[in-house]
Amino acid sequence: MFRLQRVRPCLRRLLHQGVGSRDQVLEGLQVCSTEDQLLDVVGKNKAKLTVEHVSCAVKMLWGFQKQRPDLLRTVHLVKSHPQFLTLRVLAENKITLMDDFTLVDILYAFLRLEVEPHDSLMQQLVSEAWLRVDRLPMASLSKFAVVLNDHQLQNSPLMGHITNILDQRLLSIDNSRVLTALMISVSPLVSPRLRDALISRTEHLLDTVEPQFFNTPRRVVQFLRNVKYTHRPLLEKCNDIFLRILPRLDAENISIVLALYQSLQFNNCDFRLAAKERLTELMDTCTDPVSFSKLFVALAPIGSPEIRERLENTALLVADEFNAQQALAVAEALEEIQSRNLSLLNKIASVIQKNLHVYRSGELARITQALFLLHYQNPALFATLRKLLVSLLQRSFYPYEVTMLTRVLSMLPSPRLDEGVVSRVSDVMAQCNLGELNTISIAVAKWIRNDPSYRHTTHSRYVRLLQQLSQCGRERLQTADRLDLVLEELKYVSGEWFEEMLLEETVVTLRRMMDQINPSNVPDLAFFLTRTNHLYPPLMDRIASVATEHVDQIHFSATYATLLPFSVMNYEPVNADELYDACIKRLTPHVRSFDPHLLVLLAYSLAVADRFPEELIKEIFSINFLGKLDCQLESLPDAVNMRTRQRLMELNRAVCLECPEFQVPWFHERYCQQLQRKGNGSVSPVQQQIHKMLGEVLGGINFVQAAIITPYFYIVDFECKLDKHLQPLSYSEPSTLQISDRGKVLWDSRSLENGRDELPAGAQRIAIDFLDFKFFCKNSHHMKGETLMRKRHLEILGYRVVQIPHFEWNSMELSTPQAWKEYLRKKIMGQAPS
Repeated sequence: MFRLQRVRPCLRRLLHQGVGSRDQVLEGLQVCSTEDQLLDVVGKNKAKLTVEHVSCAVKMLWGFQKQRPDLLRTVHLVKSHPQFLTLRVLAENKITLMDDFTLVDILYAFLRLEVEPHDSLMQQLVSEAWLRVDRLPMASLSKFAVVLNDHQLQNSPLMGHITNILDQRLLSIDNSRVLTALMISVSPLVSPRLRDALISRTEHLLDTVEPQFFNTPRRVVQFLRNVKYTHRPLLEKCNDIFLRILPRLDAENISIVLALYQSLQFNNCDFRLAAKERLTELMDTCTDPVSFSKLFVALAPIGSPEIRERLENTALLVADEFNAQQALAVAEALEEIQSRNLSLLNKIASVIQKNLHVYRSGELARITQALFLLHYQNPALFATLRKLLVSLLQRSFYPYEVTMLTRVLSMLPSPRLDEGVVSRVSDVMAQCNLGELNTISIAVAKWIRNDPSYRHTTHSRYVRLLQQLSQCGRERLQTADRLDLVLEELKYVSGEWFEEMLLEETVVTLRRMMDQINPSNVPDLAFFLTRTNHLYPPLMDRIASVATEHVDQIHFSATYATLLPFSVMNYEPVNADELYDACIKRLTPHVRSFDPHLLVLLAYSLAVADRFPEELIKEIFSINFLGKLDCQLESLPDAVNMRTRQRLMELNRAVCLECPEFQVPWFHERYCQQLQRKGNGSVSPVQQQIHKMLGEVLGGINFVQAAIITPYFYIVDFECKLDKHLQPLSYSEPSTLQISDRGKVLWDSRSLENGRDELPAGAQRIAIDFLDFKFFCKNSHHMKGETLMRKRHLEILGYRVVQIPHFEWNSMELSTPQAWKEYLRKKIMGQAPS
């Protein structure tokens, strides 16, 4: 009994101590359901708040905001609350007491609550995190890097140190969210070696990503965009995740993915079609300006004409509610689809004009380009834009910004060129890369053409600019030591200035770096050579050697770019058969993984080189594939659509003529007739001259036919017939070459019927083609692949083909009518019928 009485006071003391040890402030914070409640608790207990209390309060404030859609967030109200300042002061006073996790979490939360980078709290938090950076856990380091990136410190020494830590501890990261956030932050500083290591680690981690997480694959694609590296296996892995979660994505997220794909030049038919379907479903729910503008930007370029019309009608209703950024985005989408909706364009331009003061330099450049390409007529607006652009350019010191503004300014009409613009361009030129130098050269060429004195003389300031451009370009090439960087700068280079001033020096540089050619850069180098249309055997031989030996390391879709210069320029390296066989073997197992339009282009390229892989041909001309191709072409830009349809027709023709055993039907008759009725053909003065002289050589104009359409719709410049004694045979009707004022051939109904006179025994039908410069490589008289394929096909159709190269017809040896006639006589009658 006495023992129990002694125990009771002890139990009471223990229970009392337990109740007293409860953290009532923390419990009060945790039960709050709104920002106001939480901040009131902070105000009432500010003298009692510990580090744990401050951390809890800050995280909860951001948590409340994070749960809401962007439109419904109230960060500005939180920041204006009197007790938010109290919380900031308390946090700043307790920085040294915070552990590493708490420090970075509070810093990240205040970033999301939009506390300015120059605020003393943020500066103190960043400084303390910097002191601890080497010991931060990778999750905290990832958040810290995000903060630095948001504070525009992505190129700082601190970010460089974080990049080094990432390099050293990469294999210890098992969380894809942590890794991808770090990748985005350090992307400006990664080396090619670290880039490849990050990609390898990401590929491994993506296999463990739950499909509902959109941001992880989005950040991966964004990283590839930032480092300008199209790593197709990783992109395809991300694309598979996007496809799985697409039914749950909103218009904004889909718009982000499409924009990233476009910047990486990555096309995926399945995603594009699924995105189109999903966005069409969202049309009825996206009615506010924010969501509708995202929908418009994503859907208009890939939608059908009916969908575009519906989007434009809705945009007319909500355009007045657009903010500056939404109006800009819609204007660019209108330019992309080449809209002619003047009412909508006027409304968008009006919103833009009201908000010109809020746009940055890049946005003003995009506005100017979009409105100019839409042929928008508003001289006052363009004058204002020009004034703003000139002012920004004269104050800028960044080469990319000066180049961008220079390019856009060259679009606008101007009575004179500002000396300040010329001076600023000259100042930054030495820092420009090859692509930027090429852009400036195009702008200078436009200024020269628009200068009133252009017809008489070129102003000395233009001459000096062009000379400086050439000098800077040559110096950059001569000092270059990495092939990958050179190819990156050459990716969008083109035009007369580059060909005349830098192409030879570029080839010298590429040959100097031939030992750096490897499987990863072979496609880019091959595509560059194709674009130049210049034949360089040593470089192409090296490409062929590397591609043949390491074809398994080349992505199957990159075989198209790899083989393109060989087929286009009709160049066969020593190991041509091994090269084509290796590439065909590499791509064949993946024919159903290709984008449909790319597979058509690849098959056509192989057909030009007289290669017809049976499995590839049968796949393309299957009903399922053609149906999928039709669906894809509806969502592609008009230029790509038309080019792909043209290549499909030409491939269909090649297979019918050269591989009849495949039993592929000719189904482009109506398509070709429609093309011919549009009057796309044209006749040059030289062809008219040849036509006249052929009549004199053959004995009369009724012995020659002009602009003949053959079976399978080849257009032959001239056709004649010779009997077995090589004497001309007349046609039942004289040649009726009708030419419009613009030099276009006017096709008559008889031409489209492809009627052909029967030939007597032993006679031959001759096709005579004048080959202008387009049929040859630019730096030689080497005939291109399509010209030879055309010759093969005409011979299969029963013609003897006579080709008249422009450099022979225009040579000094053929400078008189008699010499031309003798040349034609030898060409046509100089060989016996086969």
